Amino acid sequence: MTEDREAVVVYWRPMCTFCLLLFLKLLVTRVPRRWVNIWRHPEAAAFVRSVADGNETVPTVTVAGHAMVNPSRAELLQAVRTHAPHLLG
Repeated sequence: MTEDREAVVVYWRPMCTFCLLLFLKLLVTRVPRRWVNIWRHPEAAAFVRSVADGNETVPTVTVAGHAMVNPSRAELLQAVRTHAPHLLG
């Protein structure tokens, strides 16, 4: 999707501890993000598998179209600074 190339998209699934941790760590940031549940969106699950060696590893995050599998908050923010600095407000 075009808007995904201009934003932070977090692919997640219910009961994922790592997803919850990333969610909590991102609460204090002002970076706009969209959360996509891979269990509800088969195309999102397929995308995650395509960037995670065939696995549905979450959270998988894209920043302006650049994918990262299970990034730390610091890695995600660095990617925003590099690929989408306009999102930092």
